[in-house]
Amino acid sequence: MAAVALSPNPDREAIADASNPIGLDGIEFIEYSTARPQALGQVLENMGFKPVARHRSREVLLYRQGPLNIIVNAHFKGTALSEQPVLNAVALRVRDAAAAYRRALDRGAWAVPAQVEVMELNIPAVHGVGTSRIYFVDRHKEFSIYDVDFTPIPGVDQHPPAVAGLHFFGIVQYIGNERTEDWTEFYRELFGFIDLPAEQRFGILPKGRILRSPCPPVSRFYIQLIEPEATVLDVEDDEGLHRIGLGSADVLATVAELSQRGVDFVESANVRSDARGALTKTQLGSVSFEIVHNQAGT
Repeated sequence: MAAVALSPNPDREAIADASNPIGLDGIEFIEYSTARPQALGQVLENMGFKPVARHRSREVLLYRQGPLNIIVNAHFKGTALSEQPVLNAVALRVRDAAAAYRRALDRGAWAVPAQVEVMELNIPAVHGVGTSRIYFVDRHKEFSIYDVDFTPIPGVDQHPPAVAGLHFFGIVQYIGNERTEDWTEFYRELFGFIDLPAEQRFGILPKGRILRSPCPPVSRFYIQLIEPEATVLDVEDDEGLHRIGLGSADVLATVAELSQRGVDFVESANVRSDARGALTKTQLGSVSFEIVHNQAGT
């Protein structure tokens, strides 16, 4: 992906909320890169996503259901793409993308150089965990980034409904040994995330530390930081985004509907689907989704 010009916007409110310093308002999209876009596309379609648009100049597809946007990037940029899909980017909705970008750089974030083709938007981005990127998007209402960079697939509903009301709940991030405090500080300082109290934990896989975004309740999401087991040697080089969490008001109903669509869930002695959450079996060597009990807007 490439979006918003880095120029001041006089129409935006200049006053920042101290608890939400960049006006964070949810996730715009999550991006996978892969050398097998068709295989990943089938996994996404089983999960209820529909391909709705193609990038104008790159081998990139936009998949959507309800409020969820997932981008599948198979564009070769000089580095061989992995056979296993990689979660390589998260785009955050913010009040002002240029201001959010400058603030992140002022607080130590590393800029991602723009590689924009003719007639493409320039989306400012900083480096995230591993090789991932964090984009800042402020065009997500009447006019969106997809209106410029993507061409709708003819005859396809551009806003297919979500399976059982699914919505973004968060992202699980694997980190190195004794790196929890470092990453907590990263998300707290740059974006205003806060630690979630232990008694408010979600789902069936509550390991690690959970951070809550400062977004309004309707767009709130979470990042779960998970270190390796104590017996595992240092794995800092393996840090990265691991899986997507999807919120559901009725987990078991969602599991039943997705199962009918061909999605398999983990059912073992330690992990099994219940009213709190469920975990899909890993596909293509790296792709899994966690379903978490969560009412949208709470």
